[in-house]
Order: sequence, then structure tokens, then C-alpha cells
Amino acid sequence: MTDFHFYEPANGHGLKHDPFNAIVGPRPIGWISSHDAKGHVNLAPYSFFNAFNYHPPIIGFSSIGWKDSVSNIQETGEFCWNLATKHIGEQMNMTSASVPHETDEFTISGLTKVPSQKVKVPRVGESLASFECKLTQLIQLEGADGAKADTWMVFGEVVAVYIAKSLIRDGIYQTAEARPILRAGRMGDYAR
Repeated sequence: MTDFHFYEPANGHGLKHDPFNAIVGPRPIGWISSHDAKGHVNLAPYSFFNAFNYHPPIIGFSSIGWKDSVSNIQETGEFCWNLATKHIGEQMNMTSASVPHETDEFTISGLTKVPSQKVKVPRVGESLASFECKLTQLIQLEGADGAKADTWMVFGEVVAVYIAKSLIRDGIYQTAEARPILRAGRMGDYAR
């Protein structure tokens, strides 16, 4: 029988670092571009992101706190997900800075805005894959006791996909060759 460390999250984990997000890992980065109704563009990475359905294809991310991305997506009903990879990792980190709402993270990071075809939100030109998305649900999370969390889950249907042709071989997308940045938990650990 294996000896287990047991804890109830409500009472604390008793370890040096909270193990929850390290156990649920690695997780892809939800690098989300959005804009508000006035056209102010935002680009921000989210470590709670994943795919949730095939048909229709639905992805989602959660925002701990009501942030510009959530506000923008609620206003416009659209966003883009951009694949974060090793070759643009530093720029991705730059887009995680807390800056005023009107600040354009594309400018701060030196990334290129590329027009999308099905939504008005720009994609990251340097990203090797991107999804254009339309909002399907915006949900405030809550605990088992019904208490509202300061966290919002954003789900979107993927309405257009871009993949660098260099990552497709014999009709198959080469995941490892993209060198995606994946969140591994702890103190900002990443799997590459």
C-alpha cells in the first residue's frame, strides 16, 4: 500500500508549494487576444486553459479575477487563442504584466498583430497556430457550498484555425515540433 500525503484544500495543503496545479499538469497556455468595444486590444496568457469538445470545437480558459480579457470578451463576444512556443516565450511573459486597460500588449512585447478572418480580434503573427473563437458561455465559478469565486470561465467555439504548414507532415500536426510552452505548476515551472 502506498503511503499518501492527505489534505483537505479548505484546511491548507501543509507543503512548501500548493501541489494542485502541479498535479494537473502540464497545461497548455491560453494566450488570449481580445479587444473591447472601442477597439483597445489586449493580449494575456492564462495557465488554466484547455480544449473541451470536438464538435463543435470548444476551448476555454479561466481568469482568476475580472481581467481585461474577460471584460473584452463579454463586450464583443469574440477572442483568439494563440499557441505560445519556446521561440516567443519571452514575449509571452511580457504580455503577463499588469498594465492599464488602454495599453497594447502587442506593442509592449514587439509582437505582430495579424488580422483574423471570422472575428475582429487580431492574432499573434509569430504564433505557429491560432484559433479564432466566438464566445459560447461566460460562467462565474462557485464552490460546492454555492459561494461565488472571484474566477470566471470563458468558453468559445473555434470558428477558424491557423497552423504553420511547417508543422504538418503527411497530414498530421507535429505537436512536439511546435515546442509549446506548457505550465507545470509550482513557482512558474514550465514544461517545454
